[in-house]
Amino acid sequence: MTRAVDRLTLDNLAQLPGHCPGCLFWEYDPVRRRQVAGHEVEEKAAWVSMMLREWGSVGRVLSIDAAPVAHVLWAPARYLPGGDCFATAPVSTDAILLAGCYVDPAHRGQGLARVLVQSMAKDVITRGGIGAIETFGAHRPGRSECVLPVEFLLAVGFRTHRPHARYPRMRMDLKTTVTWREEFETAAERILGVVKRPVRQTAPQVSSVLEIGTQSSP
Repeated sequence: MTRAVDRLTLDNLAQLPGHCPGCLFWEYDPVRRRQVAGHEVEEKAAWVSMMLREWGSVGRVLSIDAAPVAHVLWAPARYLPGGDCFATAPVSTDAILLAGCYVDPAHRGQGLARVLVQSMAKDVITRGGIGAIETFGAHRPGRSECVLPVEFLLAVGFRTHRPHARYPRMRMDLKTTVTWREEFETAAERILGVVKRPVRQTAPQVSSVLEIGTQSSP
């Protein structure tokens, strides 16, 4: 079994599991979503194309034996107006917005979501100039696959930044995450089955980002 993490592109967008290839929950506001009803797949592809031109990579796709089974998507909040509808908006000026993380139900409980979140954090850290990743969590999971459960976000390293009874704003501070870059890479390589080097023993205790149980993975 071969596992790999690749950048989200127009070539693999249509192959994503779940409803993401035609979902515009984050990319458009409610009015715009109604206007493009029936053309969601084309609009999502146009959005990804625009992001690749104007900002760069905004997602990762995890495949098993060349078949995509999970993905994560993010972007600056100005490109994701769907986030403005939450009571705890807006996202902090130093943060980008996590716009979803999905794992095919047949592959949940294997730590794949953790690998994707770590890959996202590494990409954002490498880009520079971004202090955090934020998103809106749901205290009542299951109402929408587009909004991740608070329990999952806490498990992968987010903390409550602005409380709310239903949709708190969650934050992962990259100022501390940057010191864990090697641990991120090692953990991902272990789960992907491609461990390239041993973990150094000089690093401080790994944060809860890596102390993740599999029961909360989406």
